[in-house]
Amino acid sequence: MATASTARAKSISPVSTSSQATSSIQVAAPSRREFLYYIWGASMALLLGEATAGLVWFMFPRFKEGEFGGTFMFKPEDLPAEGDAPVSVPSGRFHVTYAADGMRALYGVCTHLGCLPKWVPTNNRFECPCHGSKYQLSGKYIEGPAPRDLDRFILTITYADNGQVITTPPDGGGIEVDENRPIASVTINTGSRIKSPNHG
Repeated sequence: MATASTARAKSISPVSTSSQATSSIQVAAPSRREFLYYIWGASMALLLGEATAGLVWFMFPRFKEGEFGGTFMFKPEDLPAEGDAPVSVPSGRFHVTYAADGMRALYGVCTHLGCLPKWVPTNNRFECPCHGSKYQLSGKYIEGPAPRDLDRFILTITYADNGQVITTPPDGGGIEVDENRPIASVTINTGSRIKSPNHG
């Protein structure tokens, strides 16, 4: 019996010794200088993270549908017929026009100093009230200090019969619309402005 208890004590003693050694290990608390260094580093990382997030949000804004800078859904029945007066959407800052060379969505801001040209039915043209620049129904420059035609937005028409999609060409030219076909949807993307080239 003594031999067994002695062997048991020998086998237990290394474990108790190691546990005592483990419990005697102590980790020193950071000094005041180290603590302030960690706080400063964390604050700088947080500040840089917030600044980066804000910059990304500013560079890539998100616009809601029906808000200037976003996409506007336009009712097909509201489209003007060829030669009719333009349909203006003040909230989107654009005019939908249908001239002889096609339909366009014109940016309703004068290319001179940013005034808002108005459609004058008696003269059948856009006229800027600030400095007298004048534009045709298609947005083409007529006269005045404006350096170029009115800018355009991307206009997209989807036909209901076969889903065909036609959109404003890269040069901002007009879209030929088949008035005998039913139109499913019309959208104007006010976030994609086509800048007209300077004349002369």
